[in-house]
Amino acid sequence: QAQLVESGGGLVQSGGSLSLSCEGSGIVLSRTGMAWFRQNPGKQHELVASIALNGIPHYIGSAKGRFTISRDNAKNIVYLQMSNLKPEDTAVYYCNRVSYLLPWGQGTHVTVSS
Repeated sequence: QAQLVESGGGLVQSGGSLSLSCEGSGIVLSRTGMAWFRQNPGKQHELVASIALNGIPHYIGSAKGRFTISRDNAKNIVYLQMSNLKPEDTAVYYCNRVSYLLPWGQGTHVTVSS
């Protein structure tokens, strides 16, 4: 069964940085476009960044210039490097395929204090 395991979240001050990791188990992440989503209580998952098979990334407006999505196919990991974090970035971050979503993992919490 395919599993997605997110890690790397934590508590940081405004302007700080975090690097998130998404490890795949029972699935080869390099075969599909991957994305990072974030969710706050009572709200839908919001796509933050994605990376296509050809390596071309996409970011929502608020993430441009601050977030970088990348992948290490040998390690079967997708990363999200975040810098200049803002309180509005606070959320639980999840990874998943861009299409044909897998069951959501547990996510990793990111809290940015003001």
